[in-house]
Amino acid sequence: MKALNFIIENWYFIVTAIVMIAMAIIITVNFFNLPAKEQTEKVKEWLLYAVTEAEKQLGGGTGQLKLRQVYDLFVQRFPAVALAVSFETFSLWVDEALEQMRNMLAQNEQAAAYVESGVLAQGILEGVEIDG
Repeated sequence: MKALNFIIENWYFIVTAIVMIAMAIIITVNFFNLPAKEQTEKVKEWLLYAVTEAEKQLGGGTGQLKLRQVYDLFVQRFPAVALAVSFETFSLWVDEALEQMRNMLAQNEQAAAYVESGVLAQGILEGVEIDG
């Protein structure tokens, strides 16, 4: 009887949890159904976003802190991939994303202003998909 009362009183939490779990499963299955090269490209696209955010938040001269922050976000965002990818490989991917970010900041004044001020201008990260 207590279990039934709990379900009746908290049905919306239960439904929300089921929907969130289903969405997570669908996203994970879709991601892992992609060829390995496409999976890597999606992660690298996301890494451009992550290193840009870390640069904005932490600024220059904080390389190890930024790497740690991006790695923590990566583990949260892609836990299964994090298990399969060595930290050395991840670090190489971050270096590639940093190079992309530097090029983007050098060529795009709006992107540079975003990193410096934190104000997002439209079209900064065009073509960057941040959904895993």
